[in-house]
Amino acid sequence: MHIESPPVSFEPRLEPPEDFSTLEEQLWPGGTRRDSRGELTLAGHQVSDLVAQYGTPLYVIDEADFRRRARSFTEHFPGWSIHYAGKSFLCRTVARWINEEGLCLDVCSGNELAVALSVGFPPERISLHGNNKTSEELRYGVKAGVGCIVVDSFDEIDRLRVISDDLGRPVPVMVRVTTGIHAETHQYVATSHEDQKFGLSIQSGQALKALLICHDQPQFDLLGIHSHIGSQILEVEGFARAAQITLSLVSQFQDATNDSIQEVNLGGGFGIAYVGSDEPWEMERLSDVLIRDVEKGCHYYDIPETKFAIEPGRAISGPPGVALYTVGTIKDVDIGEGFSRRYVSVDGGMSDNIRTALYDADYTATLANRTSVATPTLSRVVGIHCETGDVLVKDVYLPDDLALGDILAIPASGAYSRAMASNYNYALKPAVVGVVEGDTQVMLRRETLDDLLRLDQGEIGVGFEVEREV
Repeated sequence: MHIESPPVSFEPRLEPPEDFSTLEEQLWPGGTRRDSRGELTLAGHQVSDLVAQYGTPLYVIDEADFRRRARSFTEHFPGWSIHYAGKSFLCRTVARWINEEGLCLDVCSGNELAVALSVGFPPERISLHGNNKTSEELRYGVKAGVGCIVVDSFDEIDRLRVISDDLGRPVPVMVRVTTGIHAETHQYVATSHEDQKFGLSIQSGQALKALLICHDQPQFDLLGIHSHIGSQILEVEGFARAAQITLSLVSQFQDATNDSIQEVNLGGGFGIAYVGSDEPWEMERLSDVLIRDVEKGCHYYDIPETKFAIEPGRAISGPPGVALYTVGTIKDVDIGEGFSRRYVSVDGGMSDNIRTALYDADYTATLANRTSVATPTLSRVVGIHCETGDVLVKDVYLPDDLALGDILAIPASGAYSRAMASNYNYALKPAVVGVVEGDTQVMLRRETLDDLLRLDQGEIGVGFEVEREV
């Protein structure tokens, strides 16, 4: 039986590379090179050696690059508090790095808070976020002595009042507000328009009402206002507009109370380059524009000396991370009208990086264990999972001689990839390895099947073997 296929409209968005050995510097950690044989090295370590020792999928974090990016924010925003957004990627090692670099830390759950406290991160430099914190999490944060709880609703304010009375101590709080700014980013990571779950609206008057409640109640030490407009934002104008609207709220609060706001946190969301066409702002220009606009706003609204803060997450953790995969099945698929697409399957997928499936995110990839002079072939890098949407890289030119066992590297993979990993299809979450010149360290070990089976409380059937030889 002949089945008519729907018409195909396909036009490659990319130009084939002139040389597979070339690396686009803005996408890779500072310590990334090609050696004399064309193999990718990360902080001096050959990817083939890393894969031989730790397996794939594997996330590699360039420690020096991570620290350099953290330090860059403190250098370019003098006098501002820099809060690392732990949700982008957090483990004990990262918490130590952030502490040693003198940054503050934002956590979004009681468990993230526990990770930070387990390595002695100073609780007074931690802010606890979340739109639906449980009473247990709120109590844990207050007892731990966190520097701030960012309240997100009137319900939370009521519960915190009870906790404060019960523990006999005032709670330091900031009020999360929504400015109504529509950031140029994917709808799932835009967090300041009115119709979404975060914060209290400035436009409706809820934000000012919450500020006044926290100001007037003895259970609270009102520190200030928190505003966050979204993630992976590549234009700075949205941040500047949001700052002006937030400062107008500060002015309203001053007029209503004859009191001042101690701190304004303008959030994070500073975008990074995932592919060569991405053009994030240089740090110098970003800081110049934000600092200038904040100073103008303070002058316009006659706001006395107020501290300011920002919350970079992926801008610190994203570029230092590289994901390594081993190539498996390679399949050329005729998609109609004379076009074909090469599907390159690797041993990871949406279980360790869901961003492409969830946000339609763009990534690129390169052949990492060698270079090639073969013909560039338009390819799609896909994973192991039983989902059509299990795509890691939608379009990338890879050499025609790509083969089973080759290693692919995907840059800009440090943020919101391993942090959002799942066990779909009983996949094992990959290891994360930190690299510096001359040394490596396991930051998160690879999961094992035994780890997952220990969670399964079902009885083992008689006569069935669960041991598996690898």
